[in-house]
Amino acid sequence: MPRKPFVAGNWKLNKTVAEARQLVSELVPGLQAIPGVEKVLCPPYTSLMAVKALLEGTDIGLGAQDLFWEDAGAFTGQVSPAMVAELCQYVIIGHSERRQYFHETDETVNKKVQAALAHGLVPIVAIGETLEENEAGQTAEVLSRQLRDGLAGLAASPALSTGGPVPMVIAYEPVWAIGTGRAATAEDANLVVADMIRPVLSELFGAAFSQAMRVLYGGSVKASNAAEFFTQPDIDGALVGGASLKAAEFIGIVQAAAS
Repeated sequence: MPRKPFVAGNWKLNKTVAEARQLVSELVPGLQAIPGVEKVLCPPYTSLMAVKALLEGTDIGLGAQDLFWEDAGAFTGQVSPAMVAELCQYVIIGHSERRQYFHETDETVNKKVQAALAHGLVPIVAIGETLEENEAGQTAEVLSRQLRDGLAGLAASPALSTGGPVPMVIAYEPVWAIGTGRAATAEDANLVVADMIRPVLSELFGAAFSQAMRVLYGGSVKASNAAEFFTQPDIDGALVGGASLKAAEFIGIVQAAAS
């Protein structure tokens, strides 16, 4: 079965509730007119309820930007998977900004992925190497470690062993390309997915799982360059940052995925 294109917008720390409502009102008509693409918006926690209400009756999914792995307890400031699952279908886990600024590790990523799957959420698991690691020729080593440690113990997960659609998405985001305007070339990104990411997934879960898994590219994706990435055979969509805050840009990216 061909992999359905997938485009998610990560709003990061942007948009008040009022601004979120305005952006969604601009996005919905254009996104609704584009068939054949799985579309997801990931606003801040504070806007999730408002955005959920505006997405009712559409084919646009809602995602959170993170979660904690415990269901309840004395964890001030954290948001549990059960709380996220009340509102969302998706959750981003392991974004490089979480790793860089908030000391996220492959082990905490693993706990969060397991918790998300246990609550019926689809994790969008972000992986990627820094500029230093890339220039040192360590990309394959870094991505292999992030996948093996971040997805450890999941082969036996009921959510992943049903034989149905894979309820997880991988987002390859080279850290040096995020928010810098410096995207990897489409050909290089595709080689990373085909030669480094899918072989590790195949080792962990089997060849069929690896081929069914959707792998996105993220890092300075815009409407003007999205088609270059989406025409690559092993890139199935994008995790979009800054361009997802502009309705015309994000709609253009989704249109490129549909085409």
